[in-house]
Amino acid sequence: MSSQHDTPPSPTDSSKHDIEHLDVSKPDTEEDANADFGGPEGRKILERKLIAKLDLRMSILIVIYILNYIDRNNAGAARLKGFEADLHLVGQQFATLLSILYVGYVIMQVPSNMFMNWVGRPSIYLPSCMIVWGVISILTGITKNFVGALLTRFFLGFVEAAFFPGSLFLISKWYKRNEVGFRTALLYCGNIISNAFGALIASGILDNMQGTLGDAAWRWLFYIEGSLTVFVAICAIFILPDFPHNTSWLSDQERKLATLRMLEDAATSEPDTAGQSSGLRLALSDWKVWWFAFAMCAQIIAVSFNMFFPTLSATMGFGTTDSLLLCAPPFIFTAIFAFFYSRVSDRMGQRFIFIASSEVVGIIGFIIAMSTMNTAARYVSLFLMAQSYGGLIVFYAWMSNSFYWPTSKRAVSIAFINAFSQLGNIAGSYIWPSNWGPSYRYSYGICIACSGLSIIMCWVFKEHLRSINERMDREERERGQEKKGFRYLL
Repeated sequence: MSSQHDTPPSPTDSSKHDIEHLDVSKPDTEEDANADFGGPEGRKILERKLIAKLDLRMSILIVIYILNYIDRNNAGAARLKGFEADLHLVGQQFATLLSILYVGYVIMQVPSNMFMNWVGRPSIYLPSCMIVWGVISILTGITKNFVGALLTRFFLGFVEAAFFPGSLFLISKWYKRNEVGFRTALLYCGNIISNAFGALIASGILDNMQGTLGDAAWRWLFYIEGSLTVFVAICAIFILPDFPHNTSWLSDQERKLATLRMLEDAATSEPDTAGQSSGLRLALSDWKVWWFAFAMCAQIIAVSFNMFFPTLSATMGFGTTDSLLLCAPPFIFTAIFAFFYSRVSDRMGQRFIFIASSEVVGIIGFIIAMSTMNTAARYVSLFLMAQSYGGLIVFYAWMSNSFYWPTSKRAVSIAFINAFSQLGNIAGSYIWPSNWGPSYRYSYGICIACSGLSIIMCWVFKEHLRSINERMDREERERGQEKKGFRYLL
């Protein structure tokens, strides 16, 4: 099953996009690598300062992701306080409002990442998109009918599409392979935290804003959360980095070190002389990209319970406020768990075993939820289901590790896989109909099947990468080489 796409990158190549403005090439010896930075100790000190500076500024991506998901999922909370009744929604119209967001989300991810890579200014591009989606979220609060809400939801997804794949690509341009998983985990914790604190914020707004200035509380939910998004976006313009070669708040020495780190890690290994269209062709003609996209899509369907978490919490028989408050603990636990889980995955250099074990625990949660109406057992099942996001975070890190080169292909691959996987959210919007409640037995059954499929596909992917690594080992032994080059993480 080998192809031209299975050939590993050569660590002696360089990324034209990142080094064309800097006099940087991969040094022949370790002494050469450290000479410009005051020797080995000087380089270590500079590298620690560089990473600390990057981490501090990149942390705003977590805040943005929290707001990204709050703006995306606040319809679920609004549903508990008159959203459906005021807009006169019937049948599957609410599910359609949830799914239509992902249509725009899927359409724009690949073009967005290609455009961001070409422009080279994520510090301007990502916050600008954020301002637009914040305004659209505010406009959702003034809609009067299904069509108006449908249009705002579609365009919300259309603009939100820029953020997550763009953030993953930005992270992959600054951090080495053994650093990507941890940073991806921190970023995705924004998603998880949004499920916890989004419910708490929604509870406060829905309880206290009913009738304020003559508007329903659910409308204030969109007004307030959308306005907060716009404010944070304006701040992000002055905080986010661009790429290593053009980030203005780094010194020339720091920019040079940032680029050299990636050359040494073979993360940007092939010149992008063919441009963006070549990256699109390379990504879409690589079967591994499609295989990974299908595997992730199956897992996204399995975690579609996220969109209906307030509804699932309400099946335990509590009122609106209590149901929203009960949504927080499972995701607070998951955020802490996912942080350490991905950290261990990074340190061990393993991906599949962490993805599979997390999905198995999620399956146990689905089985408990579908087999009993006991309140305590169902609440425990929500914790077990929610922790499957720990495996999903490792999934995203594995994606960044497996499709590194060239830069233009990496940008398209990350965006395409994430976009394709969001088809799972479109399908997932329709597997939780009210008439399947309160047990939602069929819904959980679908989640179990999709988790199982995802595990099998990941295992096949891992075994293929293992065969490539073994082939490279043999070739290096035959050439009498001792030092290993690039290897895929399993």
